This record gives sequence, C-alpha cells and structure tokens, in this order.
Amino acid sequence: MKLLRELLIILAIYFAGEIIAKGLNLPVPGNIIGMILLLILLCTNIVKLNMIETVSKFFLDHLAFFFIPAGVGLLTSIAVIKDSFGRLLLVCTLTTIITIGVTALVVDLMTRKKSSNILKDSNDKTEKECA
Repeated sequence: MKLLRELLIILAIYFAGEIIAKGLNLPVPGNIIGMILLLILLCTNIVKLNMIETVSKFFLDHLAFFFIPAGVGLLTSIAVIKDSFGRLLLVCTLTTIITIGVTALVVDLMTRKKSSNILKDSNDKTEKECA
C-alpha cells in the first residue's frame, strides 16, 4: 500500500505539471514543470522525502530501462539524424563539456562554503572555551 501511495504522490505532481503547462500554454513540457513542483514541495517540506523514497529508489535503480523508448524513437528517426550528425555531435560534445564545467564549479563552491562553515564553527567553539 505504501508503494501505491508514493506512486500516486509522484503521479499527482506530474499531472499538476501537465495541467499547468497546458493551462498556461507554456513552452516548457509538463513533466519538467512537475519536477520543479516536486523540488519546491521537497524543499518546503510539504512533501517529505520518506513519503516518496521507496518508489523513487526503484525508479533510480531501473533508470536505464526508461531510456529504451527514447532509443527506439531515435532509431526510427535515423534518416533525419544522419543528415545533421556532425552538428548533433558538436552540440552533444559542447553541452557535455559545459555540464561538466558547471558541475565542477558548483561542487567547488559548495565545498568551499562547507569548509568555511566548519572553520567558522570551530573558531566559535574555541572562543567559547577560552572565555
């Protein structure tokens, strides 16, 4: 029963994203809006992680399975892809490099922030012990 409840929560958020996308005539797909809604709900603790954790872990464990329809779709469009393969390869390469770079910058920033917070906390404790 827990799995069904978790799945219903995720599907309801997805459905809300679809309704928002169609209702406001947005150029963003409803599933993306649904993911943004889920992020907001998780950050505000309206939806707690334990409310969707089991089914989310299942989806992550079987993520490769969900790429099969996209792969089949690409195979049916091979003629279109063949004509613009060079541009497609260039775009994929550039976006991969940009993604790796931005990820590295964010990790570096978060690591520095965490280090400075740890250093600040240890300095505060030292000052209290000396007082």
